[in-house]
Amino acid sequence: MNTDYAQQIATTLNLKTWQAANTLSLLNEGATIPFISRYRKEKTGELDETYIGNIQAEYTKLTEIDKRRETILHTIDEQGNLTESLKKQIENAKTSQELEDIYLPYKPKKRTRANKAKEKGLEPLATKIWQQNETNPEKLAEQFVIEEVKNIEEALHGARDIIAEWINEDQKARGRIRKLFHSQALLISKITKSKEEEGEKYKDYFDWSELLKKCPSHRYLAIMRGETEGILKVKIEPNQEEAMEILQHLFIKAKNKCSEHVYTAITDSYKRLMAPSMENETKTYFKEKADDDAIKVFAENLRQLLLAPPLGQKRILAIDPGYKTGCKVVCLDEQGNLMHNENIYPHKPQEEKKQATKKVVNLLNSHNIDVIAIGNGTAGRETEEFIRNLKFDRDVSVFIVSEDGASVYSASKTAREEFPDYDVTVRGAVSIGRRLMDPLAELVKIDPKSIGVGQYQHDVDQHKLRSKLDQVIESCVNLVGVNVNTSSKHLLSYVSGLGPKLAKNLVDYRKENGAFTSREQFKKVKLMGDKAFQQSAGFLRVDISENPLDNSAVHPESYYIVERMAKDLECTIKMLIEDKELRKKINTNNYVTENVGLSSLKDIMKELEKPGRDPRKQLKIFEFDPNIKTIDDVNPGMVVPGIIKNITNFGAFVDIGIKENGLIHISNLADSYISSPSDIISLHQQVRVKVLDVDKTRRRIQLSLKGIEQQ
Repeated sequence: MNTDYAQQIATTLNLKTWQAANTLSLLNEGATIPFISRYRKEKTGELDETYIGNIQAEYTKLTEIDKRRETILHTIDEQGNLTESLKKQIENAKTSQELEDIYLPYKPKKRTRANKAKEKGLEPLATKIWQQNETNPEKLAEQFVIEEVKNIEEALHGARDIIAEWINEDQKARGRIRKLFHSQALLISKITKSKEEEGEKYKDYFDWSELLKKCPSHRYLAIMRGETEGILKVKIEPNQEEAMEILQHLFIKAKNKCSEHVYTAITDSYKRLMAPSMENETKTYFKEKADDDAIKVFAENLRQLLLAPPLGQKRILAIDPGYKTGCKVVCLDEQGNLMHNENIYPHKPQEEKKQATKKVVNLLNSHNIDVIAIGNGTAGRETEEFIRNLKFDRDVSVFIVSEDGASVYSASKTAREEFPDYDVTVRGAVSIGRRLMDPLAELVKIDPKSIGVGQYQHDVDQHKLRSKLDQVIESCVNLVGVNVNTSSKHLLSYVSGLGPKLAKNLVDYRKENGAFTSREQFKKVKLMGDKAFQQSAGFLRVDISENPLDNSAVHPESYYIVERMAKDLECTIKMLIEDKELRKKINTNNYVTENVGLSSLKDIMKELEKPGRDPRKQLKIFEFDPNIKTIDDVNPGMVVPGIIKNITNFGAFVDIGIKENGLIHISNLADSYISSPSDIISLHQQVRVKVLDVDKTRRRIQLSLKGIEQQ
C-alpha cells in the first residue's frame, strides 16, 4: 500500500492520519465496514460507517489514479517521449483530470488536420508563427510551398491547424476554460423538431435555459434523459467572448501579422476542438455529480425503508387485492411459513361478498390469525373497506402494506426456490404478509430499484448505484442483527463476512443438523474459517443458546470481559443481564486493555442492558381517510392523513390512499428554509397534509405540511 494514501485521505476527509492508516489496514486485511465500525472503535477513533465508507472510496479512487498513471508513463515511454521533466510532472499529478491533461498531447488519436499538416512538413512554419516574432508570415510560408503544399494559403492554413491543436492540448488553457464551463456555462435545452407530442412529459424543457452550476440534480438527470431519448437537444456553453479573452490573454504575445494567424487559430481551436471537448467533459462531470446526489437520496430512502418498524412474530392473513381475478388470500404462521392459500371475490364483477366474508372469518378462526395485511395496489382501498366492515369475535389489527416490488419478487428465482409449487399470485401475497412481519428480511430479496424509493435510478451509473445500495443493505442487516436459525440465505448473505456461499452453507447445516445452539457451532460450517467467524459472529443471533451473550451484539472475542465482570460481582452472566443494580456496580475503567477501550466497553454495557435489542421503532396502525377513494374525491383545502412514500431532492411524494400520490414540494414542507426534505421527514412517516391544488387532467395533487399540526 502506498504510504502516502493515508496522509492524502486524512487531508481530504479532515481526519487524523492514524485514523485513515488504521482503517485502511483493517480494510486491506478483509474486515468489513460494519465490523470495523462496531468492533474496532479504538483502532479508528470511533469512525462511523459513513467515514469508513468514504475512506474506502477515496482509497479506491487513489489506486485507480495510480494505475492510470502507470499506463500513461508506459505509453509515453514506448513512444520515446518520456523525459525526466515529463515523468516528474506525471508522478506529481494529484487528480485524474490533471493526468489526462498532461497525457492529451501524447494520447494516440485518429489522423487530425494537425497530423496531416505535420506530415506535409509544416510544423516549423507553425512554430515560427506561434512565436509571433516575424512580421511577414506569407514570406515565411513561401519556402514551405512544395509538392504536397500547393500555395501559401494552404501552408498557412496547415500551420494554423497545428497551432489550434497545440492550444487545445495546453494544460493551462484547458484548466481555465474548464473553470469557465463549470462556473459560467448555461444549460440550454430545445425540443427536437416534430417531437412535441412524443415528448409531452418534457414540456417544461422545450425551451429551457439556466446557469448549469445551479441546476439541481433531478432536473439535470431529467434533461439528460430527454436528450438520450432524442426528445431534447441539449447544449452546455459559456459566454464565447469570455472564453476567447482567456485564450487570447494566454497566447497572443504581440501585435503583428503572425499574431493575427494565432488569433484565427485560437478561434478555430475553441469552436472546433476545445468547446466540444469541454462540453462533453462538463456533461460527464455534472452527470457524475447528479448521479452521486441521486444515489445518496436513493440510499437514504432505502435505509429508512429497510429499517421500517417490524410487526414481529404474529400470525398473519395477507391479501393481494384484485377485481376480475379476485383477491389472493394466504395465511402465515409466526415464522412467515405458508399455512394456507385461496381466492375470494368480494368485488365486481363477481361481488361474492357473503362467500368472501365467510372464508375470511373461518380462516381467522381456524389459523388463529392476529393481523390482516392488505396490499395497497389495485382494489386495495376497496378490500380494506370490505375487511374493516367485517365483524370478528376478537380484536384483529388491519394494516395497509406497500406492494412495490412484490410482483418482481413473485416472478424471481428466489421466489421460485422458496415456493416451487405455487404460482406468482401466492408468492406475491406471501411477500405482502412477510414484509409487514419484518420489512428488512423480506425486502433484501428484491432488487432495490424495484421498490419505488429512488430518484432517476435507471439513469445513474448502475455500478455505483449497486455498490452503494449493497452497502446500505449490509449496514441495515448488521445494525439489526440476524437470527441464524430463522433467517433465509438471502438475508444471511448480507451479514458481515458471509456472502452467498457461506449463507447457503449455514442454512444447509441448519437443515441437516437442526437449529444452532451456540455461536461456537458456526465453526463447524463448511468454509467458516477464523476470519469469516470473526467478521460475522457478532451479528448472528442464537436465541436458544445457553449462553445469553450468543443472542446479543457482544462479540465472542469480548466474552471474557463480561465473564470477568460477572466473576468480580460473584454472579452469573444471566444475573448480570437481568439485574440493573448489579450492572451499576461495574467500573468499566477496570476492564480497559490494550485492545479494548472505553468505547467498546460502553457498547458492551449497553448490550447487557438490552441484549439483542431491535433498534427499529414500534409499528403504528394507520388509516386513510375513508371518504377518499379516487382523485375525484380530493379537493383543495382538505386536510387528510397520508404516508411519505418517496423522498427526492425537490420534495416528497405522499400516499393518501388513492392511485395518484400527492407531491409536497420542498418549499411547502416547512415554514422556514430547509436544504433537504430528509432534514424534517422520513420514509413511511405518517403525516397530515393539506391539499393545495388538484389537476385532474394531469392527475397531479399538490400538498403542503405548512401550518398543519401533526399527531
